[in-house]
Amino acid sequence: MFSTQPILFVPHGAPTFALRPGAAGAALTAAARTLARPRAIVIVSAHWDTATPTVGFADRPDTIHDFWGFSEALYALHYPATGCREAAQEVVAAIQAAGLPVQTDPQRGLDHGAWVPLRLMFPDADVPVIPLSIQSRGGPVTAWRLGQALAPLATQGFLIIASGNVTHNLGDVQIAWRHGGQTPAYVREFSDWIAARLAARDLPALLNYRQQAPGAVRAHPTDEHLLPLFVALGASGNPAQIERFHAGIDDYVLAMDAYAFLLGDGGYA
Repeated sequence: MFSTQPILFVPHGAPTFALRPGAAGAALTAAARTLARPRAIVIVSAHWDTATPTVGFADRPDTIHDFWGFSEALYALHYPATGCREAAQEVVAAIQAAGLPVQTDPQRGLDHGAWVPLRLMFPDADVPVIPLSIQSRGGPVTAWRLGQALAPLATQGFLIIASGNVTHNLGDVQIAWRHGGQTPAYVREFSDWIAARLAARDLPALLNYRQQAPGAVRAHPTDEHLLPLFVALGASGNPAQIERFHAGIDDYVLAMDAYAFLLGDGGYA
Protein backbone atom coordinates (compact mmCIF):
# COMPACT_ATOMS: atom_id res chain seq x y z
CA MET A 1 0.00 0.00 0.00
CA PHE A 2 1.46 3.33 -1.09
CA SER A 3 0.70 6.72 0.48
CA THR A 4 -1.16 9.22 -1.69
CA GLN A 5 1.20 12.08 -2.37
CA PRO A 6 0.44 15.79 -2.85
CA ILE A 7 1.29 17.45 -6.13
CA LEU A 8 3.96 20.14 -5.81
CA PHE A 9 4.85 23.17 -7.88
CA VAL A 10 8.24 24.52 -6.84
CA PRO A 11 10.54 27.31 -8.03
CA HIS A 12 14.05 26.72 -9.25
CA GLY A 13 15.04 30.37 -9.72
CA ALA A 14 18.37 31.30 -11.25
CA PRO A 15 21.15 28.68 -11.10
CA THR A 16 22.61 30.57 -8.13
CA PHE A 17 19.60 29.37 -6.11
CA ALA A 18 21.65 26.21 -5.61
CA LEU A 19 24.30 28.21 -3.72
CA ARG A 20 22.03 30.78 -2.06
CA PRO A 21 18.72 29.01 -1.36
CA GLY A 22 17.50 31.60 1.14
CA ALA A 23 13.88 31.61 2.31
CA ALA A 24 12.55 29.77 -0.73
CA GLY A 25 15.08 26.99 -0.27
CA ALA A 26 14.21 26.70 3.40
CA ALA A 27 10.53 26.39 2.48
CA LEU A 28 11.25 23.56 0.03
CA THR A 29 13.39 21.73 2.58
CA ALA A 30 10.69 22.07 5.25
CA ALA A 31 7.93 20.92 2.88
CA ALA A 32 9.86 17.79 1.92
CA ARG A 33 10.20 16.83 5.58
CA THR A 34 6.41 16.63 5.94
CA LEU A 35 6.00 14.08 3.13
CA ALA A 36 5.56 10.36 3.41
CA ARG A 37 8.45 8.67 1.67
CA PRO A 38 7.65 8.53 -2.06
CA ARG A 39 8.07 5.41 -4.11
CA ALA A 40 9.56 7.57 -6.88
CA ILE A 41 9.64 11.21 -7.95
CA VAL A 42 8.39 12.40 -11.32
CA ILE A 43 10.13 15.74 -11.96
CA VAL A 44 8.73 18.02 -14.67
CA SER A 45 11.20 20.82 -15.42
CA ALA A 46 10.73 23.89 -17.59
CA HIS A 47 14.20 23.18 -18.99
CA TRP A 48 13.36 19.92 -20.75
CA ASP A 49 11.17 20.89 -23.68
CA THR A 50 10.29 18.39 -26.42
CA ALA A 51 7.68 18.08 -29.14
CA THR A 52 6.27 14.89 -27.55
CA PRO A 53 6.08 13.98 -23.84
CA THR A 54 9.30 12.13 -23.11
CA VAL A 55 10.15 10.04 -20.06
CA GLY A 56 13.74 9.57 -18.89
CA PHE A 57 14.89 5.99 -18.29
CA ALA A 58 18.51 6.55 -17.21
CA ASP A 59 19.62 4.30 -14.35
CA ARG A 60 21.87 7.08 -13.04
CA PRO A 61 20.77 10.38 -14.57
CA ASP A 62 23.63 12.83 -14.95
CA THR A 63 23.65 16.26 -13.31
CA ILE A 64 23.32 18.63 -16.28
CA HIS A 65 24.92 22.06 -15.84
CA ASP A 66 22.79 23.75 -18.49
CA PHE A 67 23.98 27.30 -17.86
CA TRP A 68 27.02 29.42 -18.68
CA GLY A 69 29.10 32.15 -17.10
CA PHE A 70 28.50 31.36 -13.42
CA SER A 71 30.84 30.62 -10.53
CA GLU A 72 32.92 27.45 -10.75
CA ALA A 73 31.31 26.42 -7.47
CA LEU A 74 28.05 25.80 -9.34
CA TYR A 75 29.69 23.46 -11.82
CA ALA A 76 31.18 21.48 -8.95
CA LEU A 77 27.71 20.62 -7.61
CA HIS A 78 26.29 17.20 -8.46
CA TYR A 79 23.12 15.36 -7.50
CA PRO A 80 23.75 11.58 -7.45
CA ALA A 81 20.22 10.53 -8.34
CA THR A 82 19.20 7.06 -9.39
CA GLY A 83 16.46 6.17 -11.83
CA CYS A 84 14.03 3.27 -11.85
CA ARG A 85 13.04 1.69 -15.14
CA GLU A 86 10.01 -0.04 -13.64
CA ALA A 87 8.68 3.27 -12.29
CA ALA A 88 9.51 5.05 -15.55
CA GLN A 89 7.53 2.46 -17.47
CA GLU A 90 4.54 3.15 -15.22
CA VAL A 91 4.79 6.84 -16.12
CA VAL A 92 4.82 5.87 -19.80
CA ALA A 93 1.80 3.62 -19.28
CA ALA A 94 -0.15 6.38 -17.52
CA ILE A 95 0.48 8.79 -20.40
CA GLN A 96 -0.50 6.15 -22.96
CA ALA A 97 -3.67 5.31 -21.00
CA ALA A 98 -4.72 8.95 -21.32
CA GLY A 99 -4.43 8.68 -25.10
CA LEU A 100 -1.38 10.93 -25.36
CA PRO A 101 1.74 10.19 -27.41
CA VAL A 102 4.87 9.44 -25.43
CA GLN A 103 8.53 8.72 -26.10
CA THR A 104 11.41 7.55 -23.93
CA ASP A 105 14.99 8.72 -23.52
CA PRO A 106 17.47 6.18 -22.14
CA GLN A 107 20.13 8.77 -21.25
CA ARG A 108 18.40 11.99 -20.17
CA GLY A 109 19.94 13.53 -17.07
CA LEU A 110 18.60 16.17 -14.68
CA ASP A 111 18.82 19.81 -15.77
CA HIS A 112 19.10 22.55 -13.16
CA GLY A 113 15.32 22.94 -13.06
CA ALA A 114 15.26 19.40 -11.70
CA TRP A 115 18.39 18.89 -9.63
CA VAL A 116 18.45 22.27 -7.85
CA PRO A 117 15.10 21.80 -6.04
CA LEU A 118 15.68 18.06 -5.60
CA ARG A 119 19.02 18.71 -3.93
CA LEU A 120 17.25 20.95 -1.41
CA MET A 121 14.30 18.64 -0.85
CA PHE A 122 15.96 15.21 -0.98
CA PRO A 123 19.63 15.86 -0.22
CA ASP A 124 20.40 12.17 0.29
CA ALA A 125 19.26 11.37 -3.28
CA ASP A 126 17.65 8.22 -1.90
CA VAL A 127 14.38 8.31 -3.90
CA PRO A 128 14.40 7.27 -7.59
CA VAL A 129 13.87 10.18 -9.99
CA ILE A 130 12.00 10.04 -13.30
CA PRO A 131 12.35 13.17 -15.48
CA LEU A 132 9.45 14.13 -17.78
CA SER A 133 9.52 16.82 -20.46
CA ILE A 134 7.13 19.70 -21.19
CA GLN A 135 5.82 20.74 -24.62
CA SER A 136 6.01 24.52 -24.81
CA ARG A 137 4.42 24.72 -28.25
CA GLY A 138 1.21 23.29 -26.83
CA GLY A 139 0.74 25.99 -24.19
CA PRO A 140 -1.18 25.70 -20.91
CA VAL A 141 -3.92 23.34 -22.14
CA THR A 142 -1.41 20.75 -23.37
CA ALA A 143 0.50 20.97 -20.08
CA TRP A 144 -2.73 20.58 -18.10
CA ARG A 145 -3.70 17.49 -20.12
CA LEU A 146 -0.29 15.96 -19.51
CA GLY A 147 -0.83 16.54 -15.81
CA GLN A 148 -4.23 14.84 -16.00
CA ALA A 149 -2.51 11.77 -17.42
CA LEU A 150 -0.19 11.69 -14.40
CA ALA A 151 -2.98 12.01 -11.81
CA PRO A 152 -3.36 8.26 -11.06
CA LEU A 153 0.32 8.03 -10.16
CA ALA A 154 -0.12 10.21 -7.07
CA THR A 155 -2.23 7.47 -5.45
CA GLN A 156 0.45 4.89 -6.27
CA GLY A 157 3.27 6.45 -4.27
CA PHE A 158 4.68 8.76 -6.95
CA LEU A 159 5.53 12.32 -5.89
CA ILE A 160 4.93 14.64 -8.85
CA ILE A 161 7.06 17.79 -8.66
CA ALA A 162 6.59 20.48 -11.28
CA SER A 163 9.51 22.93 -11.37
CA GLY A 164 9.34 26.41 -12.91
CA ASN A 165 8.73 29.98 -11.77
CA VAL A 166 5.58 32.07 -11.37
CA THR A 167 7.41 34.96 -13.09
CA HIS A 168 10.40 34.58 -15.38
CA ASN A 169 11.75 37.53 -17.38
CA LEU A 170 15.52 37.29 -17.58
CA GLY A 171 15.77 40.57 -19.48
CA ASP A 172 14.20 42.35 -16.53
CA VAL A 173 16.53 40.51 -14.15
CA GLN A 174 19.53 41.91 -16.01
CA ILE A 175 18.04 45.42 -16.04
CA ALA A 176 17.40 45.24 -12.30
CA TRP A 177 20.97 44.14 -11.62
CA ARG A 178 22.35 47.03 -13.67
CA HIS A 179 20.03 49.79 -12.47
CA GLY A 180 19.59 49.61 -8.75
CA GLY A 181 17.68 46.41 -8.16
CA GLN A 182 14.04 47.45 -8.05
CA THR A 183 11.19 44.96 -8.40
CA PRO A 184 8.78 45.88 -11.20
CA ALA A 185 5.15 46.15 -10.07
CA TYR A 186 3.97 43.40 -12.40
CA VAL A 187 5.92 40.75 -10.47
CA ARG A 188 3.70 40.94 -7.40
CA GLU A 189 0.56 41.75 -9.39
CA PHE A 190 0.95 38.67 -11.55
CA SER A 191 1.91 36.30 -8.74
CA ASP A 192 -1.00 37.52 -6.60
CA TRP A 193 -3.39 37.07 -9.56
CA ILE A 194 -2.21 33.48 -9.94
CA ALA A 195 -2.70 32.89 -6.20
CA ALA A 196 -6.19 34.40 -6.28
CA ARG A 197 -7.30 32.39 -9.32
CA LEU A 198 -5.97 29.21 -7.75
CA ALA A 199 -7.83 29.97 -4.52
CA ALA A 200 -11.00 30.58 -6.54
CA ARG A 201 -10.36 27.38 -8.51
CA ASP A 202 -10.85 29.34 -11.69
CA LEU A 203 -9.35 26.97 -14.22
CA PRO A 204 -10.67 28.79 -17.33
CA ALA A 205 -8.98 32.04 -16.27
CA LEU A 206 -5.74 30.26 -15.41
CA LEU A 207 -5.60 28.48 -18.76
CA ASN A 208 -6.24 31.83 -20.44
CA TYR A 209 -3.74 33.70 -18.26
CA ARG A 210 -1.94 35.45 -21.13
CA GLN A 211 -5.13 37.35 -21.96
CA GLN A 212 -6.47 37.83 -18.42
CA ALA A 213 -3.62 38.22 -15.93
CA PRO A 214 -2.03 41.62 -15.28
CA GLY A 215 1.43 41.89 -16.83
CA ALA A 216 1.23 38.34 -18.17
CA VAL A 217 3.37 38.78 -21.27
CA ARG A 218 6.01 40.69 -19.35
CA ALA A 219 5.94 38.11 -16.55
CA HIS A 220 6.46 35.39 -19.16
CA PRO A 221 7.80 36.58 -22.53
CA THR A 222 7.66 32.86 -23.31
CA ASP A 223 5.61 30.67 -21.04
CA GLU A 224 7.70 27.51 -20.61
CA HIS A 225 8.50 28.42 -16.99
CA LEU A 226 4.81 28.62 -16.05
CA LEU A 227 3.78 25.45 -17.89
CA PRO A 228 4.89 23.14 -15.05
CA LEU A 229 2.22 24.83 -12.90
CA PHE A 230 -0.41 23.64 -15.36
CA VAL A 231 1.01 20.12 -15.23
CA ALA A 232 0.57 20.29 -11.45
CA LEU A 233 -2.99 21.57 -11.87
CA GLY A 234 -3.88 18.70 -14.16
CA ALA A 235 -2.25 16.11 -11.94
CA SER A 236 -4.03 17.41 -8.83
CA GLY A 237 -7.45 16.62 -10.29
CA ASN A 238 -9.76 17.58 -7.41
CA PRO A 239 -7.52 19.05 -4.71
CA ALA A 240 -9.06 19.28 -1.28
CA GLN A 241 -6.68 22.09 -0.44
CA ILE A 242 -4.31 24.37 -2.33
CA GLU A 243 -1.51 25.71 -0.15
CA ARG A 244 0.80 28.51 -1.24
CA PHE A 245 3.55 27.47 1.13
CA HIS A 246 6.05 30.07 0.01
CA ALA A 247 5.72 33.50 -1.60
CA GLY A 248 8.77 35.61 -2.28
CA ILE A 249 10.94 37.24 -4.94
CA ASP A 250 14.55 36.47 -5.80
CA ASP A 251 16.82 38.47 -8.09
CA TYR A 252 14.26 41.30 -8.04
CA VAL A 253 12.07 39.69 -10.74
CA LEU A 254 11.73 35.93 -10.15
CA ALA A 255 8.61 35.09 -8.13
CA MET A 256 9.56 32.04 -6.06
CA ASP A 257 6.04 30.98 -5.09
CA ALA A 258 5.60 27.32 -4.18
CA TYR A 259 2.33 25.39 -4.05
CA ALA A 260 1.11 22.09 -2.66
CA PHE A 261 -2.07 20.57 -4.06
CA LEU A 262 -3.49 18.19 -1.45
CA LEU A 263 -5.74 15.55 -2.95
CA GLY A 264 -9.33 15.04 -1.86
CA ASP A 265 -12.83 16.28 -2.63
CA GLY A 266 -12.22 19.79 -3.90
CA GLY A 267 -12.50 20.81 -7.50
CA TYR A 268 -12.18 23.41 -10.21
CA ALA A 269 -15.05 25.31 -11.75
